[in-house]
This record gives sequence, structure tokens and C-alpha cells, in this order.
Amino acid sequence: MSGHSTYEPKSGFERWLDSRLPIIRFANDTIITFPTPKNLNYWWTFGGVLSLMLGIQIVTGIILAMHYVPNADLAFNSVEHIRRDVNYGWLVQFMHANGASMFFLAVYIHIFRNLYYGSYKAPREVLWILGCIIYLLMMATGFFGYVLPWGQMSFHGAVVITNLIGAIPVVGPSITTLLWGGFAVDNPTLNRFFSLHYLLPFMIAGVVGLHIWALHVPGNNNPTGVNVKSETDTVPFHPYYTVKDGFAISVFLIVYAAFVFYMPDALGDAANYIKANPLQTPQHIVPEWYLLPFYAILRAVPNKLMGVLGMFAAIGTLFVLPWLDTSKVRSMRYRPTARIYYFIFILACLVLGVCGAHAPDDLVIPHSGGVQFLDADLDSYVWLSRIGALYYFAYFWVITPLLGLTETPLPVPESISSPVLSHPASAPAGAVASPEKRG
Repeated sequence: MSGHSTYEPKSGFERWLDSRLPIIRFANDTIITFPTPKNLNYWWTFGGVLSLMLGIQIVTGIILAMHYVPNADLAFNSVEHIRRDVNYGWLVQFMHANGASMFFLAVYIHIFRNLYYGSYKAPREVLWILGCIIYLLMMATGFFGYVLPWGQMSFHGAVVITNLIGAIPVVGPSITTLLWGGFAVDNPTLNRFFSLHYLLPFMIAGVVGLHIWALHVPGNNNPTGVNVKSETDTVPFHPYYTVKDGFAISVFLIVYAAFVFYMPDALGDAANYIKANPLQTPQHIVPEWYLLPFYAILRAVPNKLMGVLGMFAAIGTLFVLPWLDTSKVRSMRYRPTARIYYFIFILACLVLGVCGAHAPDDLVIPHSGGVQFLDADLDSYVWLSRIGALYYFAYFWVITPLLGLTETPLPVPESISSPVLSHPASAPAGAVASPEKRG
């Protein structure tokens, strides 16, 4: 836990400010003296990476909004104007477009780390739920932003996704009409998406503030999953983790810069370099790569409504995960059986992403003899999507609850300090902590 503040004002101004707005105390307790488990590895540095990427996205987004024109006739040309005519506009636009992908890459690593080390378990349920809300807002922001260039993929992607929302009974058609601002995707739709895309990052920043606040109540989880028991288990956040996070952020920025300067369009779609034409639909409509697994789940179900419900259920499942996991041991370091299912789960997510990037299964190809047939490869992608989607839901709703009841974990150390110089699996049998100590 964060404990009591150790900040002592050193000047008259600091004392005056501290008695009225203790912002320096807050920064000191959050960044400098915050007691942090001493065994955190580099998987814990992605929180800092995400904070930086959010800041980059907000700053570059504000600059782009100064030059972007949210008009169906002018939006495409305004993006080209930013790239070609605005001073360093190409850099800002490439930073923003690739920053979205880097943001999602970091958040996926962050999520999978939390799943592996059990960071969603008590007493961190609210922290996890706030993270899920951030993820949901990110997905909405990413979708709205993808529409703004008003290219072929942007326009027709908006048509497909908004029509899917219309499949929801009772409220679906009203929500679709509200998003459209009329009876089809057109200029009012673009204006609405621009407004929402500009607003949501600030909402994300607000929830991130709550997320950090919720983190500082129970404190960080750690690779062992064992609760902090004494001051010997922790070190001050500065300089130990500021330096470590700084190094990890620098490495991440090198990867980010490689895309910005050398592969700026590698993660986009070439069809978006063609101005939107409502009368010419692209052969294959796909969302951005970070939404592909959910798109695959959507298409894996033959029924339109059930596909939409399955897609939303895949996201909603994350919110109830803390109560689905029945294991008393947090970290999968001590759960060898759970580890196997976890890595299969990662594979299933990757398979869903690949399947989402390929054409739907109803494509027929003329045979040389005049007979039409279903392409075997494309059909296999649909079946792979169904297998991946089935495992996705089974992992959370069946495997995770049952494993907690049937699995025999490895011995868990009594404290964070005990396994520092030896492998956790080699801990003596007497080092098994009780369920209460495992937390």
C-alpha cells in the first residue's frame, strides 16, 4: 500500500502551496517515494509507455485538429494538405496514425501481463475494471479516428460497423440514426465522429487518473503475486523504477520512430489513399489490426445479431474476470497447468487476428468449367475463427473457474524477498503460503 505521506515542504512557498493545493506532495508520493515491490520486471514498464503514448496522441491530435476539415467533400484533401503543405505536418500525421497502433500494442502487452500475473484479483478489481473502461474508450476512439481520413476503407468501414449496431433490438436503429445524423453515412456522420474522436482522449485521460489512484491504494502487484509484507520488500519508485521505465520507454520509442520515419503506412490500408466513393465498395472491408480479433468473432457467427452480441460479449467478459478466476494463487509462475492454457489463449487471439484480416467465407470463385465453388482457404479461416472464438470464451467461462478448483499449484514463497536469489519453483515445501497470505 502507498502508506502515509513522507513529504516535508522545504520552503515558505512550498508550505503555503501545500496547505492550499498539495500538488507537490501528490507528485512526491506518486513518483518519488511511492513504495514499489523490488522484484518488478520489464513487463511492468508498459504503464509508463502507455502514459507517454496517450500524451503524444493528445498533443498531435490537437495540432491535426487545427488543420483538419470535418467535411465530406474536404476531409480527404485536408489530410493530404496536412501531409504535403503544413510545416512538419507529415511528421505529426504519421506520429498520430502510428501512435494509435503503438498505443494498442502497449495496451495488449499490458493486458496479457495482468492476465499472467493475476493483477486483476482482489484487492485490485476496481483497478482492473477501470483498465477495461480505458480499453473500451480506446477502441471507440480508434474507430472514430479511422473514419476521419474519409478514404475508401474509412467510409465503408463506417458503413459496415454502424449497420451492425443497427442489428441490436429496440435501441440499435435509434443509435445508428444518432451516429449517422441522418439516414446514411454522410457529412453529419463525419462531424459526429470528429467531435467524439476529439473528446474521448480527454475522457481516457480522466479515467487514467482514476486508474492511477486505484493503483496507489493496494499498490503494485508483482511477479510472485505475494503481498508486500514489510519495507524490505519494496524500494522507492525513484530512482529505481524511473530509470528502469526510462530505459524501456526509450527502446519502445525507437520501435515507434522506425514506423514513423521508415514504414509510416505499413500498418494502414492502401485503399485509404483513394477518396471515399459510396458507389464503389472495396473488395474486402477490414478494420485496423488492433480490432481484428473482435471482427473475426463477429464474422464467426452466421447470425448478424448473435455475431454482434458475441463481439460485445468478448469485451464484456473482461469486466467480470476477477470473479471468474477461483484460484487463490495470483501468479502463473506457480500454476504450470494454467500456464499451458494461457499460452493457448494467446495463440487463439493471434489466430483470430489473422482470420479477421482475411476475406469472409461467402466468396465464390468461378471455376474454369463454369462451376462456382467455395474457396477452401477462405472457408478454413471462418472455421478457425469459430474455433478461436470458442476457445476465447471457454478460457474465461470454463477453464479459468475450473482450474482454480482442480489445479495443484507449485509452492508459493512467504514473501517477495525469499525467492530473489533462487528460482521460485525450487522453494522448499514449507514455503507454501496460506490462502490468506497469497491474497
